[in-house]
Amino acid sequence: MFEEISGLLFLFIIVTLNVASQKYDYDVFSELDAEAKLQWINENPSRFRTGVSLLMAEHAAIVLLAITLFIAFSSYNILLGTVWLLSRSVEGLIQTRNKRNYLGLVSVAEEYATTTGSERGRLEDLTRSILESKNSTFAVAQILFSIGTLAYSLLFLVYGVMPQIIGWFGGAASITYLLGSGYYLVRPGSKALWGLGGLLIFIFELVLGGWLLLSPILVP
Repeated sequence: MFEEISGLLFLFIIVTLNVASQKYDYDVFSELDAEAKLQWINENPSRFRTGVSLLMAEHAAIVLLAITLFIAFSSYNILLGTVWLLSRSVEGLIQTRNKRNYLGLVSVAEEYATTTGSERGRLEDLTRSILESKNSTFAVAQILFSIGTLAYSLLFLVYGVMPQIIGWFGGAASITYLLGSGYYLVRPGSKALWGLGGLLIFIFELVLGGWLLLSPILVP
């Protein structure tokens, strides 16, 4: 049962993130143009709130996924189970806390629209600080994500609970993503390796979610 729930959560996370990005213009890494961001939020407050709310739902699903995967598979190796439980839970929690601050830009944008002069400069500085915090928190969260993903990929590979190709692919994807996230922290704006890792992770989680959901049907 917990395998199927985990599969559903993987797919929910993928769909939610893509809907937030494509339909509500949520930007994973935010540009640091504070003036443009505040103007966009002031013109599209509902879109902004909805996009951020979807991401908060996605972060809650990440924590729940860490728990359901732990229940389903930690009996094979409690150390690896604990690693992914802690890393992915902390990932979801710090992202949720950060999004609450990010959501506060709605109020900042409303104030920005009615002010002039030095007060506008203060609000732009505040916005830029919030955007920088969002980007750096996301990069740290993705390092935790990569560690957790590597942990359960190793378990899948070593203990043969699913086709080994899934474990091998997950390990390669998580290492690539880990290196990309770490490189971004050192050199902000360098997202090529992170983007490659993100594509590999997308494929991995899509296949893994589908396998967990359908394995009771596919495997006698």
